[in-house]
Amino acid sequence: MSESIRVVRRSFLAGLGVALGGLALGSFARAEEPSAATPRAGAASGDGLRPNVFVHVAPDGVVTIMCARSEMGQGVRSTLPALIADELGADMARVKIVQADGDKAYGDQNTDGSSSVRKAFDALRRTGAATRMMLVAAAARRLKVPAAALQVRDHAVFHDATKRSLGFGELANDAAKVPVPSAEAIVLRPLSELRTIGKDLPLVDGPDIVTGRAAFGADVRLPGMLTAVIARPPVVGGKVARHDPARALAVKGVKRVVALPAPKPPYGFQPLGGLAVVADDTWSAMRGRKLLEIAWEHGDNTVYDSTTYRAKLEAAVRAPGRVVRDLGDVDGALAGAKRTVESMYYAANLAHAPMEPPVAVAKVDAQSCEVWASTQNPQSARTALAKALGLDESKVTVHVTLLGGGFGRKSKPDFVVEAALVAKEMGAPVRVQWTREDDLQHDYYHSVSAQRLVAGLDGAGKIIAWQHRTAFPPIASIFDGASFSAPGQLAQGVLDVPLAIPNVRAENCEARAHTRIGWLRSVANIYHAFAVQSFLDELAHARGIDPAEHLLEVLGPPRTWGPADLGVKELPNYGQPLDRYPVDTARHRRVLERVTALAGWKDRAASKRALGLAVHRSFLAYVAVVVSVVRDAAGKIRVDEAWIVADAGLVVNMERVRSQFEGAVVFGLSHALYGEITMKAGATEQSNFRDFRLLRLPEAPRRIHVEVLRSDAPPAGVGEPGVPPVAPALTNAIFALTGTRVRELPILRALAV
Repeated sequence: MSESIRVVRRSFLAGLGVALGGLALGSFARAEEPSAATPRAGAASGDGLRPNVFVHVAPDGVVTIMCARSEMGQGVRSTLPALIADELGADMARVKIVQADGDKAYGDQNTDGSSSVRKAFDALRRTGAATRMMLVAAAARRLKVPAAALQVRDHAVFHDATKRSLGFGELANDAAKVPVPSAEAIVLRPLSELRTIGKDLPLVDGPDIVTGRAAFGADVRLPGMLTAVIARPPVVGGKVARHDPARALAVKGVKRVVALPAPKPPYGFQPLGGLAVVADDTWSAMRGRKLLEIAWEHGDNTVYDSTTYRAKLEAAVRAPGRVVRDLGDVDGALAGAKRTVESMYYAANLAHAPMEPPVAVAKVDAQSCEVWASTQNPQSARTALAKALGLDESKVTVHVTLLGGGFGRKSKPDFVVEAALVAKEMGAPVRVQWTREDDLQHDYYHSVSAQRLVAGLDGAGKIIAWQHRTAFPPIASIFDGASFSAPGQLAQGVLDVPLAIPNVRAENCEARAHTRIGWLRSVANIYHAFAVQSFLDELAHARGIDPAEHLLEVLGPPRTWGPADLGVKELPNYGQPLDRYPVDTARHRRVLERVTALAGWKDRAASKRALGLAVHRSFLAYVAVVVSVVRDAAGKIRVDEAWIVADAGLVVNMERVRSQFEGAVVFGLSHALYGEITMKAGATEQSNFRDFRLLRLPEAPRRIHVEVLRSDAPPAGVGEPGVPPVAPALTNAIFALTGTRVRELPILRALAV
């Protein structure tokens, strides 16, 4: 007699964690998910101090801090609450971190654009400082001393002169009666007093992740919950012409087949439509979907073919485009040049491919909607849900789970709306689960692009003219059908590149979208940095100059660049003022000089190493990369080693920042070597990791050296800036090894490596 035992990976990990006695990672308290007991500002008196929506000090001394950004592996729940607590003077062992629901009360919650620290740094410090000042005011009254004579540290207010102290819990109710300080009255600690700045902070979610307790989107379970998978139109804009659900409904566990409304252009964040197969469990739903007999009406986007579209893009950049950057007289300089150098660059569409495909759980009735989702932007999801269901936003609740990666895909709420529409139709909670195939074939793809660069050299070999044309379907196309880029994408490696060249012109050429285009980690910087940094390496070799020395020459002397210096009317600067975050060639030069020193650049000939170099500014950070390539025993080219140096301004959590830059190298190599989404008759040809390859462990560099420079500059982005220089550093290294120029991505299309 035998008994079947169902073993689930998650429960196995959880049991293993218990067996091993748990895992300790530093002194942070465990993070929790939101619940009805989550503290909010404005609750009844006598229940502690709530100066704002982010902080609650309970009478028992526990400080609850809300994390309003989404955790997807970057450590935001380990960093933002710690910054508030540090400014407050709290002991992190007595701090409870709670994930915030989607709510405008928290300000910007979109975990995108490498903005979590750089945009909120000052505001979060003020949040902690205001709480601290209220506790100090209450202590001053209780101890009958001036507030200026008190210090806050280690979860208490101290009067060192008399060696008296009062804990946060003792002061909480009295502090609640103190007026909240005005913005002008808030006094921040000196940065030197903040113990988090530049330190390695514990990963607050680490123990739960490795022991299986962490709750991701697919882990949410509600009573009576059903699961749905959706058959979506293969071509964007398509719809169901006819279908027969009989065979699907015959599958055990399948409850119903639900038709979803077809979207109308511009598509924005609307679901793609199609048919949802709703069942008791995921496997039954997937089996039922395979048996659906659907005839599709594909629509106008069947004209999209990757090969012919590439030809259109390349034709577009051979002709004049819309001038977006203009300095000097490029036509005159090129006409008078002793020599011209010209190159064309191409980069394919990319998919996000987060390890966790999109998933959302929804519960809907006539008056309200409650959703649990692995979303990067809960407020956008809330707005989209309210519109789709005809509800006021106040009746929509969006709970944020942990995300198993995002890279920009999960800031688009189409998958969240799908769950709500199916749940409304079923009258029961529903989880909509995307498969890997769904994720790759129905993504918001990173733009395909073509670029043409031309440089003119004078008789002495100096660069006197620079012309850059770029064509790519813009992100704005999903919102308004635009076929030219908005300034924001052009300011990612076209408008903002400092060039000590007297005549510079950049042009944007038309490119109409035939699929959904979205932001992916580093956005337009990926293909723009690839073209610019590859072309600069070509120019260095054409001039017979060391590529590192050539980059320093083209950057020019250390200085800050304004719009007039760059030849633009205005410069979108990742939403930050240029006076605080200028384009600074001193910082370009600093990372460039440091990475070449680390990599032994000057000794590469003697050591017989094939090295490639690139440097790029994006999301207000400066990053330089050197890649080493070798031939393995079979003669194939592989990446041997990589060095990355970053100046990201003031860093809070150094451990997570190093991790982000290390991951950026792997991410960048993965897409440079293999990343390609192709279309045939409007439909995506790739379906899983067998044909949308990612870098595998044996292919990764044997060592990745990361150095984050100490800087007094304001905090900059860190999640995305490491990616753009990786591809050109790699292709430049391949040239150093083989003498062959790679001008298209992925590299495997052009070169057998």
